[in-house]
This record gives sequence, C-alpha cells and structure tokens, in this order.
Amino acid sequence: MNFRNEKEVEGKFVIHSLLPQLGVGPSRWFQEITFGTIRLDFLVVPLGGRSPVCLPNCLILEAKHPKEPLARHTRRLRRYMGQLGINYGILTNGQELCFYQQSTLVFKVPALGLKTEHIQRIRQVLEPGMGRPSSLFSVEQTTLAYPKKLSMQVITVYHNKGGVGKTTTVINLAAILSKRGYQVLIIDLDSQSNTTFAAGVMKFLTEEEDDLRDLNVYHLLSSKQVAIADVVRLGTFTNPPVQVVPSHISLTKQEYVLVNAPAAKSSLLQKLARVAESYDFVLIDTPPALNIFAEIALLSTDYLIVPSDLKPFSNEGLRNVQDFLVEINEARGAYLRSPIQVLGVLPSKIGTNPRFREHSLPRRLEAVKKYGFPIFESTIFERDDLAKALEKVTIEGNFDIPDPQSVLDFKPDSESAREFEDLADEVLAKIALHQKQGK
Repeated sequence: MNFRNEKEVEGKFVIHSLLPQLGVGPSRWFQEITFGTIRLDFLVVPLGGRSPVCLPNCLILEAKHPKEPLARHTRRLRRYMGQLGINYGILTNGQELCFYQQSTLVFKVPALGLKTEHIQRIRQVLEPGMGRPSSLFSVEQTTLAYPKKLSMQVITVYHNKGGVGKTTTVINLAAILSKRGYQVLIIDLDSQSNTTFAAGVMKFLTEEEDDLRDLNVYHLLSSKQVAIADVVRLGTFTNPPVQVVPSHISLTKQEYVLVNAPAAKSSLLQKLARVAESYDFVLIDTPPALNIFAEIALLSTDYLIVPSDLKPFSNEGLRNVQDFLVEINEARGAYLRSPIQVLGVLPSKIGTNPRFREHSLPRRLEAVKKYGFPIFESTIFERDDLAKALEKVTIEGNFDIPDPQSVLDFKPDSESAREFEDLADEVLAKIALHQKQGK
C-alpha cells in the first residue's frame, strides 16, 4: 500500500490498520492532543485507562510523511517522551515503524510487515494482563534495547591529552541518560573542575563564597567516614537533574596525600559498591594525566570512552592510554575485577569544514586503528551550540551568575543534540551487547 502524504499515513495506516491490529478501539486513542507546547499526533492509553493522562504506560504515536526519514524525528519523539514521563513511543512514515521503550529503540520493521511477535510486544504494554515479553528485540545484532534495571554501570571518560572534549561528553551523555529515565551520578576527578562548573554546581563568584573547598571528591577518597551521599550535589544543567560529586582546584595540592595512602586507590570502588542500588549509571570525568586520580577512576570503572579530536598529539597519546590500561588491568586483578571494557575512541571536537570531513577525517580515523581501540560510529562535531550551552549565564542584580546547560536543554533540536542522542544509543547498545555476551 502506498501513501501519498502524512494525512494518509494517519488515516489509512494508523487509524484503519495499525490500531485495530493492536486491539485498540476508538475509546482508547486520542488524536492531536496537546500538553502545553507539545502536540501529539496520537496518544493511546492502556487497557483500563479512562482519560488521556500522562501515565507511564501510555503510548505516543507520531505519523510522518512517507518520504520523511524517521531519523529526523527521533529526537523530538524522545523529548516528548521525556517531558511527559511516557515510556513508550511509535514513529512511522507508513513505510517503516520504530518502537521505543524509555526512549531506547527496541525494534525497527517495515510498517506493513509487522509480525505477530512485534504486535504482541506493543500490546503487552497496552494490555498489562498479557504479561512481559520473553525477550527484547533488536534492530540489528549490534543495536539492543538496554534493560532499565540490570546493575549499576560505571563509565569513565579518559584521555591523557587535554582539550579533547571529556567534559562535554560527560555532561551531555549524563543529560540524555537522565532524560531517558535513568538515575545518573557524575563524579569529577579532575582538579580543573570543568565538569563541576559545567554541571552548575559552582555558583559562587568569590573565594569567600566557595562552598566546595571543605567537602568535595578529595574528602570522599581520603576519609572512610565520608560517603557519596555526604558529598553529592544536585546539578542544575539538565532536567531531570543529575547528582554530582564535585571536584576542587585544591585537588592538585592534595594529590600527594592520596599517593601515600594505599587505601585511597580502592576507596571509590568500595563506596560505589555501597550505592549500587541507587544509580543506573555513574559517569567519571578524569584529568588529562597518568596520575592517581586517573588510576582511581580506571580501577573503579566498568567501561571506558576515550574522546579524541584525532589530531596528531591526541593520536600519539593513545599509546600512553594503551600502556596505562595494561598497568591498570593488572592492578584490577588484585580486586578480582575483569579488564576494562573499552567502548571506543570517540571522535570529538571535530571540525565541520566539508573538505576536512571528506578528505582529512577519514585519514585521521584510519590512524587510530593502529592502536587497537574500537572507534565509535558517532562523531561529536565542534559547533557553537555546545560552547554557548556551557557559557550560559543568568543575571542577578549586577552579576552574571553561571548557568551552564547541556545542549539537550539549551537547544534540543540542534545538530549537536542529535549527535549526542546518537552517541547515547551507541553506548547503550555496546553495553547491552557486552552484558548479553557476559563479562
């Protein structure tokens, strides 16, 4: 069946074909329903629902023009799901159909080729009595839906070369995971405190107002009595908010104390174990160094992301990362920990010049391969929106108060936001695949 426009996709496919297949009668779906500034094409309520309220088990259904690629509309659907607190969504152009759970793609199939298992997968959401599905579906073997509550996953973002986008990666990846319904904790282990600032925790303007000096990540690492709950602050850079263990500029001077305290290396690992039920993801930002803070992060982590601008020094620095990982993995054996799973080198802060992207970028990516690291398919380009989001301020009287935001909050429909959405998809898929194969 061919559809000529969006109206035919809505009428001929959604109303007269898809909804009846799902067993949804007219009393359970609502068309062109509005919530504030959000207008939904269709909202389907679960069995027993009596009104179009934002229940988690409702289903958003968005219909697009048959010639529109669905990828262009994924970010907007996910934003609707996150803002309305709805766990399920369908995006279709009459040619393809994508089904999302908690903003993660579960399956993508031809719209007119829905199989029984796909229909049952959606119906079990709308008819809870059908029970849970026996398995999760995948678009491809490498793209798996990530289960909401498996166990806490710790991801470290590290490169011993500075200025490669570590902070930007941590902040925006944390924002996306939070918006998708995960409980996220950020830990800043870099004395430059860029992530602490970018998370909106560093609001003071003078040294006298500094409220981080006496309680930060150093105290968490150096004292057995200090728990994560004692140190954590609420970041203001995204909504829903993310908890942050802040760093401080004084961390540089305190490094020698930790070097001479053998228990400090495993302190974070032990304290994270005590909050394993409280968080789905922990993201650790690290210094651009081969020091004890980087060592603590890598001893504590499950996964590693290595951002790189792919310039010669950054690529040469991958050899240092490679050697450091060998040392760390040997040390992890003493704590009965398996080797770190390297998710990949993430091309970041990449120039957008068309000639560079066509000619130079492929050569730089090829140069990374000799170091033996996998490379993310996602790429984070250097765009104004990323810088403006972190430089945002609010005016209070005569003062400009820092009010940094993730790019997802600053400009959710931007190219940068789409790039980080793609990155989050890839990270979740890699972790899910690793979990499936077994650590």
